[in-house]
Amino acid sequence: MRRPKNLTLLLIVANVIAFAYEVARVGPDLLVGGGSLQGLIDAGALEPALVTDNGEYWRVVTGGFLHGSAFHIAVNMYSLWALGPFVEAMAGARRMAAIYGASLVGSGLAVAYLAGPHDVTVGASGAIFGLFGAIFAFGLRLGPTGMALIRANLGILALNLFITFTSPGISRWGHVGGLVVGFVVALVVFTPPRPRAGEAIPL
Repeated sequence: MRRPKNLTLLLIVANVIAFAYEVARVGPDLLVGGGSLQGLIDAGALEPALVTDNGEYWRVVTGGFLHGSAFHIAVNMYSLWALGPFVEAMAGARRMAAIYGASLVGSGLAVAYLAGPHDVTVGASGAIFGLFGAIFAFGLRLGPTGMALIRANLGILALNLFITFTSPGISRWGHVGGLVVGFVVALVVFTPPRPRAGEAIPL
């Protein structure tokens, strides 16, 4: 199967451009996780109180394209590069865009309404967890053929959730919100391909 990467590349470029904007706005200390927290908020970070009390819902989206350090964006972009091409190949660019976008928004809203009011959050990991959720939805929609896909990724998902709930400074609600929304949206929009006679669906 050809593995299209156009949308994945576009998303990576968008995140890198947003991070460059952050560094210009906050200062070079951001590269190593420093800089002013207020500067990060001014750049568009998601602070729940500003969403729920001030109606700044645009932060649900902008926060998903910003990052807290060079290491932070490097890890997230590597994860996006690892998962994106597979989801894009399975679902197509339009459906992947719907999954990613809905997961980003779902992740942000989960943070806005379930996290602490001043838990400033940035990062694409919520949307990336949505792509992870999509893989499990694909497996379910593919029936018996997809069980191998689910089994192959259960351990990786368990490890990522373990890290999410045991490591400080990670948005638990953002990751869980993205994962759940990505799974549900993919379950709705994904239509398993019909293999030709004698062919198996490639995974």
